[in-house]
Amino acid sequence: MTAPPPLTDRPALLRQRTRARGLPGHDSALFLHRAALADLQERLIEVNRTFTTPAVVTGFPEIWSEIPGARVVGDDEVLTLAPGAHDLVIHAMALHWADDPLGQLVQCRHALTPDGLFIAILPGGRTLNELRSSLAEAEALVNSGLSPRVLPMAEIRDLGGLMQRAGFALPVADSFTQTVPLFQLPPASAPICGRWGKPTPLPPACAGSPAKQ
Repeated sequence: MTAPPPLTDRPALLRQRTRARGLPGHDSALFLHRAALADLQERLIEVNRTFTTPAVVTGFPEIWSEIPGARVVGDDEVLTLAPGAHDLVIHAMALHWADDPLGQLVQCRHALTPDGLFIAILPGGRTLNELRSSLAEAEALVNSGLSPRVLPMAEIRDLGGLMQRAGFALPVADSFTQTVPLFQLPPASAPICGRWGKPTPLPPACAGSPAKQ
């Protein structure tokens, strides 16, 4: 059986993250991570439980290490989490980069203690919808064809089904919308995607421009 092609060029993604950390305005460009962190903290307050051994999977430890007492690990293909070691596991703004998101979820479930809590935070299916439409329209006019320019992201129903396949009990999937008008972004954040460390790291076979018909 032929293995599916990789969804992302992992070495390119890591290079882009490293480069972005050295750019002016990188910290202010992480506003979406900070919004996600604030939302997570509010949700945890509503949980009638004290977590003593949390773990966070992320590519941006400078933000997510703010969770008290958390063990922060990278979003590598194989997660450095010990089985049954954590009563809370958070996959923070990184699952959409995984070539095997189901495998990531299964690894997180194995790292949980009995009755532990898992929370994944990631961009949903309509993220950057306006940008996708604009890129598609412009490329269709210029090249008479389309190439993927924005990483595909899962719809909320797909995510719920993915959690069930990973073996989680009582899975719940919901969403919230964060609208950011471009004119409200600080000047140092443009081009904003470069400061995120998220120019499209699609493999060359995916990201190349199509030949004109």
